[in-house]
Amino acid sequence: MAYGISTYAYFWRHSARASRPMTLTEMLADTAELGGQVFQICDYAPIEAYDRAQLADARATAHDLGLELELGTRGIRTEHLAKYLDMAGELGVTLVRSMLHVPGHRPDPAEATALLKESVPRYEDAGVTLGLETYEQVATDDLVAVVRGVDSDRLGVVLDPGNSVARLERPVDVVTATAAHVVNIHVKDFAFSRRDGWVGFTYAGTPLGEGLLNYDGMIAAVAAARPGRRINQIVEHWLPWQDEGYDVTARLEHQWTQHSINTLLRSE
Repeated sequence: MAYGISTYAYFWRHSARASRPMTLTEMLADTAELGGQVFQICDYAPIEAYDRAQLADARATAHDLGLELELGTRGIRTEHLAKYLDMAGELGVTLVRSMLHVPGHRPDPAEATALLKESVPRYEDAGVTLGLETYEQVATDDLVAVVRGVDSDRLGVVLDPGNSVARLERPVDVVTATAAHVVNIHVKDFAFSRRDGWVGFTYAGTPLGEGLLNYDGMIAAVAAARPGRRINQIVEHWLPWQDEGYDVTARLEHQWTQHSINTLLRSE
């Protein structure tokens, strides 16, 4: 098991709201400086425009910093997964995270299973694992049914129990349902807070250990269900934009990232 950081932990700092968005190289360097061992390039649109030389540079930079790379995307169309498998080969990546639904394509479990049966054999041949993330657009039972239907050791679940709360699925139930199939874990904490005047709630991120995520229980459940399996843990955030502006938001984002990776490293 290794501990790392996702592009989602740099969400605001590499966004258009920054006067000079962080580059991938800067995110890699920051991850290494914070003690991370893995960097997951997740839903990072610029990577799709990289040519082979740029991909080779990213791989070399990560290697020089002592970082393992992972990739993340959305969608399971055959040509899209083939593109990301090719990129994985150029980057030296052995895990690609995806999601079943994208705008314009929302396959049901039967179609998703059929599509993945076309793509996963290529992943098997390349020694790359494909992980499907838990999230509110797909019932966890349906996601697990797809994984079981494909029945490959190179297809599993990227566990992020906070995502499924919006589907009224309890995090503990998501962990229990998926534990035997987990290949990667997104670590982000979350909580509800009352809106002004007590009119409803806001569901958002919180520093690790201060919210509703039962981190110890999640890790124990996965470890018991997957003994001996190497499963990386990747720091993410749901940090809301701060009213004080970019500088305050960026500073908090860094603090949350530092706190999260330090917490994971201390848990070893």
